[in-house]
Amino acid sequence: MKVDVLLGLQWGDEGKGKVVDVLTPHYDVVARFQGGPNAGHTLEFEGQKYVLRSIPSGIFQGDKINIIGNGVVLDPALFKAEAEALEASGHPLKERLHISRKAHLILPTHRVLDAAYEAAKGDAKVGTTGKGIGPTYTDKVSRNGLRVGDILHDFDRKYAAAKARHEKILKSLDYEYDITEMEKQWMEGIEYLRQFHLVDSEHEVNNLLKAGKSILCEGAQGTMLDVDFGSYPFVTSSNTICAGACTGLGLGPNKIGDVYGIMKAYCTRVGAGPFPTELFDETGKTIRDLGHEYGAVTGRERRCGWVDLVALRYAIMVNGVTKLILMKSDVLDGFDTVKACVAYKVNGEEVDYFPYDITDVEPVYVELPGWKTDMTRMTSEDEFPEEFNAYLSFLEEELETPIKIVSVGPDREQTIERYVD
Repeated sequence: MKVDVLLGLQWGDEGKGKVVDVLTPHYDVVARFQGGPNAGHTLEFEGQKYVLRSIPSGIFQGDKINIIGNGVVLDPALFKAEAEALEASGHPLKERLHISRKAHLILPTHRVLDAAYEAAKGDAKVGTTGKGIGPTYTDKVSRNGLRVGDILHDFDRKYAAAKARHEKILKSLDYEYDITEMEKQWMEGIEYLRQFHLVDSEHEVNNLLKAGKSILCEGAQGTMLDVDFGSYPFVTSSNTICAGACTGLGLGPNKIGDVYGIMKAYCTRVGAGPFPTELFDETGKTIRDLGHEYGAVTGRERRCGWVDLVALRYAIMVNGVTKLILMKSDVLDGFDTVKACVAYKVNGEEVDYFPYDITDVEPVYVELPGWKTDMTRMTSEDEFPEEFNAYLSFLEEELETPIKIVSVGPDREQTIERYVD
């Protein structure tokens, strides 16, 4: 058996939560491999809307095993709030959710450090979600982190030492703060965590594979936010690409099967950083309004633009994508024409590859006829209008990868599987 990987190909917010929920019936296990509560996966079904931050999106599907892997960073207070809300809505977690002992803990002082570092950067700030993700991964890499497994072994001493180290840094930054209430909630979260299955996830995942179980690995954020291959420094602090599934779950590269790459029919970005196809006109605002493009975690407006095929070709390459999933095509249903960026102009020269720095690139567009059809009620690709089929063929030719699934609305039922080779 091999694991399949599902990840975003743009700057996040591609709709991974919905797709995992749709694909989960085909798998026995869903495993989250990186990121933290800065990622919000939105799912809608049976008239209800859910936003998952740390918990894998397979949690709604029956008796599936859901694993939070070692590559994830976990805030106990936010995890407790998220989990209790799900349990209150009738979704039992303690029987379904396993948490890696090697996952790192986000401390209250990590969140304060996040805010302090951003404040110190002034106009050069990255635009983090303020959830403490970066400082937590920094501690992990510098070998100063606390892990989930530490809550079972001499925890009070370890926590006090980590807190004191952070307080020393904050004092040097002359940053004022009060974590009294935050720390109280955090400690309650620690006690709540003790009730779950805390596992050595690398052993569990590989043993499940040996037992013939099918596994779907779920990524957070998007490829263009990868700490190595994204638009650095305006990136997240983990590896969002397919390789992150290996390091974030303890899997060998030879265990990877299909790689599902998720993309929107247009493009969005939250926070600071370069965005070559960003639209500053009424079209960009229209896309934002029709697509309800506001952050699931932060509520911030997402910057909107036309689809960027240069960045997508790059993302497909570094991930080894085998199948594409197209989201939010319905948002463009009413447009007379749609555009796609097929190349960049860099210093007056046209290039079709993703360069080291995309700050000052100029997008080169092609224009395609819109389909001018409400596709939200369609249930089969046989109903697709001719112009939309032409758009799909254009994308597949440009990206050299088949589009396997098309989403025509936010509900899990508004998902159409295509019969492509």
